[in-house]
Amino acid sequence: MLLTALLLSSCAHEFNRVLKSTDMPMKYEYAKEYFATGKYQRSITLLNDLISFQKGTDNAQESLYMLAMAQYCNLDFESASAAFKKYATTYPKGHYAETANFHVGQSLYMSTPEPRLDQSLTIKAIAAFQDYLDLYPDAKMKSQAQDRLFELQDKLVKKELYNAQLYYDLGGYFGNVNSNSESNYESCIITAQNALKDYPYTSMREDFALLIMKSKYELARNSAATRQLERYQDAEDECYGFVNEYPDSKNVKLAEKYIAVCKKFTATNKDNE
Repeated sequence: MLLTALLLSSCAHEFNRVLKSTDMPMKYEYAKEYFATGKYQRSITLLNDLISFQKGTDNAQESLYMLAMAQYCNLDFESASAAFKKYATTYPKGHYAETANFHVGQSLYMSTPEPRLDQSLTIKAIAAFQDYLDLYPDAKMKSQAQDRLFELQDKLVKKELYNAQLYYDLGGYFGNVNSNSESNYESCIITAQNALKDYPYTSMREDFALLIMKSKYELARNSAATRQLERYQDAEDECYGFVNEYPDSKNVKLAEKYIAVCKKFTATNKDNE
């Protein structure tokens, strides 16, 4: 225990000595050593001190890149993304330019929240990876960037699916501010339809289609009498469309149940016209 404490004290003393030193070449060597041994915070502290002094020197490019990578390894993804972006802008033809451009997106990717939360960072990450692929059509990390793009787009799709589901769940609730059951179901339909237009190849197409079908049925049930016939007919068409597109779905029986109700209502009401 005593030996460990003495070693830690010695290391801390050495770091403070280097930090206070005006010997920039020595400080740079220590920054590289700390980075190589995984002491990223110490490397970051020294590099932040060195960056302004390194401008115009042979080490300036490597210092900025190493700072960005140290921040990334230290899990400070926001700072890392900004530093990688600065490197890519300052040294567009630099030795580390391609890797830096990839890590702008990768750092943002590591910061993206789960789908229920705000997806602003996800949109920025998608843009960064797209920029990387545009800049480097034969990129070394092309496959990885494309995989990240698909994953991030799925996150946006899930966000829309959660939004649509929320509207559906609120459908019968009249207490939500400035809303009622009709507008909730209509909002669910619009949200789901827009998602299908924006992401036509998503693997979650059936989930959106199911919400549209269920919402149209519930919208018909909750409509004013003057609009019910029209909406039951629309719901019936939607149910047939669902069955045709997803004949093997576990929800086909639900669609058939809805169709039977819609047919009964429309037949009765047509006879009464």
